[in-house]
Amino acid sequence: MDNSKAIKTSILLLFCLSLSASWHTTEAQHTWQEAFKALGISWNPNGTLNREIQIPMVDPTPYEDTTPAPTALSQDIYLSSKSKAYIRLYIPLNPPKNKKLPLIIYLHGGDFVLFSASTAIFHNFCNDIASQFPAVVASVEYRLAPENRLPAAYDDALNAIFWARDQALGIGGRDPWMEYADFSRVFLLGSSAGANIVYHAALRALDFDIRPLQIKGLLLNQAYFGGLQNTQSEIRLKDDPYVALYVNHVLWSLALPRNLNRDHEFCNPISGGTYLGRVNKLPKVYIKSDFGDPLFDRSVQLAQFLYNNGLTIYYRFNAGGFHGIEFQNTTAAQELYDDMKYFVNNPFGTSHEGISDQPLYNDMKNIVRSTGSASS
Repeated sequence: MDNSKAIKTSILLLFCLSLSASWHTTEAQHTWQEAFKALGISWNPNGTLNREIQIPMVDPTPYEDTTPAPTALSQDIYLSSKSKAYIRLYIPLNPPKNKKLPLIIYLHGGDFVLFSASTAIFHNFCNDIASQFPAVVASVEYRLAPENRLPAAYDDALNAIFWARDQALGIGGRDPWMEYADFSRVFLLGSSAGANIVYHAALRALDFDIRPLQIKGLLLNQAYFGGLQNTQSEIRLKDDPYVALYVNHVLWSLALPRNLNRDHEFCNPISGGTYLGRVNKLPKVYIKSDFGDPLFDRSVQLAQFLYNNGLTIYYRFNAGGFHGIEFQNTTAAQELYDDMKYFVNNPFGTSHEGISDQPLYNDMKNIVRSTGSASS
C-alpha cells in the first residue's frame, strides 16, 4: 500500500472508530455498522459512500407522447458545465395561456445522504404538484453528505433561487417553460431533509437581493431536525422502522461539519446561532407532521418558535401516520396536496379545514400540551 492509500485508510479507520465511540455512549445497544446496514450504505476505500439501496431513478418526460402518459411535463436544466448540479423543471400538461402559475422550488428528502431529484418517488411527487396546483416546479439536485457536508446542500438551494432570479431577469435567456411562472409568487417546499434545507436557504436568501423574485411562503413537510436532547417522540419511537433514533444520530454525524454536534443550528434551529434576529423576516410557513413520526416533536417545537417570532404559521399535526406516509398512502398524499394548494393560493392569514394559523394550544390540545412544549 502506498503512503497516500495508507493515509486515507487510516483517516477512514479513525473516523469509524470515533463514530463507534460516540454511539457506544449514546446508543449502546446499536453500532454505526448496524445503522449503515439499515440505510443500505457502506464506506468506499476513498472515504465516500457506496449507496446500495435500490430505489428507481427515472428520466424526465419532456413530451406528451410518452408511455405511460405523463401527468406533467419535465426536463433537466444543468446549472453549470463544471458540476452535476441541475434543476428538474415541471409544468402541467396544459398550462393556462393567460394566467401565470406559482413557482415552487422543491428540495427532496433523503436525510442529506440519499436520493436524488430523479428518484421516482420525488419525481412523481413533483408531477402531482405541477398538475394539481397547477404550478411550475423546480426540483433541485443538491450535493449529498458526507462527500459534501452541510452547508453544501444549503448553498445548492440558494443557487437554485439565484437561477430562478436570473430566469426572471432574463439573464442568459429564459427557458420557454419559465414563461409560465409568476416570479412574484415563489414558494420553497421541502420534505424531510429537504424541509430543513428550505428553512436554512430561506434565511440565507434574506442576505441577498433576489428581486424580482418574491418568496411568499415556506412549506415544511415532516422536517428533518434534531438536537442533543432527545424529545419524547424520539424516545417513544426510538425503534421506528423509518427513522430509528440510533440511525438518526449516525446520519447527523455524516451530514454536519466535523466537530459540530446536534445542537448546532443546522440540526437544531431553535438552539440559537447566526439566524436569531432574522427569523421574523421569513414569510408565512406551513408545517406538517404526524404523531407516528419520531420527528413530530421537532416540528411542534419549530412551529411554536416561529409563532413566537411573529410569523403566520399554518400547520397540520395528524394523529397516527409515519415518516414519509405521503409516498405510501394516496389519501395522506392527497390531503397534503390539498393543504399545500390552499396555502399557496390563499394570500390571507386564515384557517382552513384542519390546518390553522392559530397558536398551537388552541387547536392541538389532544396532541400537544397547552404549555406549547414538545411533549407527546
